[in-house]
Amino acid sequence: MKTFTALLLAVALASPLAATSATAAPGHDDHGSAAKQPLQFNAGKKWGTDAPLRKAMTAIRASVTQILPDAHAGKATSAGYDAFGNAVNQQVAYIVENCKLPADADAQLHLIVADLMAGAEAAQGKHGDEQRAAGVVQVAQASNAYGKYFDHGGWKTIKLPQH
Repeated sequence: MKTFTALLLAVALASPLAATSATAAPGHDDHGSAAKQPLQFNAGKKWGTDAPLRKAMTAIRASVTQILPDAHAGKATSAGYDAFGNAVNQQVAYIVENCKLPADADAQLHLIVADLMAGAEAAQGKHGDEQRAAGVVQVAQASNAYGKYFDHGGWKTIKLPQH
């Protein structure tokens, strides 16, 4: 997890457009293709997780559920969005440093991490203030994808507001 995701994190932080979607996390065989790779199950089952991944994703989920109602209502502040983005980025850094998954599970996690980072970036206003709430939603969607494809006992899907 460390090397490829650390590279992904470095690229995303260096370029404001580098992590706009999971396309920022190409597979090792992908030589620059812009097509988004879909998440996949592990032979029909959820991918395994480890304690650091579960800890970080639980913290990200808590951050999303805290800001999501205000973001949806248009009441979240710039400072709140910035703090949310920082919290997500801190947890992603924790995942990069501590998570140890088999290569195939790690490759799937890269897709989620890319969306988490892109959402955090948008929430921090790096794509304009009008995209901040959409960044929160992107992190929520990435969190829900994590829960769908990764085995995290007790994981609860984040209910997204309907428009």
